[in-house]
Amino acid sequence: MSSWSPDVFKEAWNFATRYHQGQTYGGPAEGEQIPYLNHIAGVAMEVIWALPTDPALDSHLAIQCALLHDVIEDTSASYELVQAQFGTPVADGVLALTKDALLPSKELQMADSLRRIQLQSKEIWMVKLADRITNLYHPPYYWDNAKLLAYQQEAWQIYAALHTANAALAERLHLKITEYTGYLR
Repeated sequence: MSSWSPDVFKEAWNFATRYHQGQTYGGPAEGEQIPYLNHIAGVAMEVIWALPTDPALDSHLAIQCALLHDVIEDTSASYELVQAQFGTPVADGVLALTKDALLPSKELQMADSLRRIQLQSKEIWMVKLADRITNLYHPPYYWDNAKLLAYQQEAWQIYAALHTANAALAERLHLKITEYTGYLR
């Protein structure tokens, strides 16, 4: 594994912090709102945990994309801004991780994003695996069983498309998907 720099982490973390400022998501308890940065940190933690499993990985690319994976999709940050600040490989990875909101359904958006991720290096695949692992920690309190089952099924789609990127993350995602059934009401 190429070593990673705390300075590279800090630059991407600060960028994500600025752009995700004030964003929240629903927690497991009614009315609970969790700062979105909790999700960003969780994705980065999962990626950093998996990096030692493959010495050929570009840790800077993986960590930067983990921290920035939602800035184009969920904030005012543009591809060009990410490219200027972090370079083309990072911007391309973040763009591949960004769903195309112009597509008419969530199913088409996910299929398109997975196809674009598969054109990227394994580090980007790992970020998507880590993203879904983190999203399976617990569902928002207001999701019903139909939403929970659809989300679990989508997780299986991600697993099927990307599990070859990293055995450790694939095993962890498989476990989280299986455990997710426990959230059904």
